[in-house]
Amino acid sequence: MDDETARENVLAAADELFYTRGIQSVGMDEVRTAAGISLKRIYSLFPSKDAIIADVMARRSATWNDGISAAAARAEGPREKLLAIYDFLSEWFDEDNFRGCGFINSFGELGASSPAVAAAARAQKEAFQQYVAALVRDAGAPADLAPQLAILAEGAQTTAAIAGTSDAARHAKAAAVTLIDAALVAA
Repeated sequence: MDDETARENVLAAADELFYTRGIQSVGMDEVRTAAGISLKRIYSLFPSKDAIIADVMARRSATWNDGISAAAARAEGPREKLLAIYDFLSEWFDEDNFRGCGFINSFGELGASSPAVAAAARAQKEAFQQYVAALVRDAGAPADLAPQLAILAEGAQTTAAIAGTSDAARHAKAAAVTLIDAALVAA
């Protein structure tokens, strides 16, 4: 197995374990077993568990960005692209393995003790804010709409994880419709 395939196997295994059980509760032996790669090989690919955590978070960020972008690409017009965020969330919340936002979970677990985890979570949330802000600009709405819509999406993720249903996406979308339409009328 080449290094790139081995790295991907380790990251996929670690991502699933971390997301399902939390980062601190997962040992490297469990990552080894799930990835099917020896610890020696893992440590030749990654200098530490922290390096794996960083790469898992980068991988998860790319997955989020791709999902949000794909949902927006299927929508017609700026208003619909904003609302597509909540459609994406609804689909994600209905997945069997949904456990909430990996960044919120990681920040809650390690944000106070790991500056790298805190920075990765903040960077992902900031990137999402910027993405929403660009969609708001394209829609011709006031800039203060962007953080309002982002907060709805973030709150929906937490609520869906705790409630165990996708209802939060529907409620957040309904609130987003109200906010967007009011902002567009005011603009």
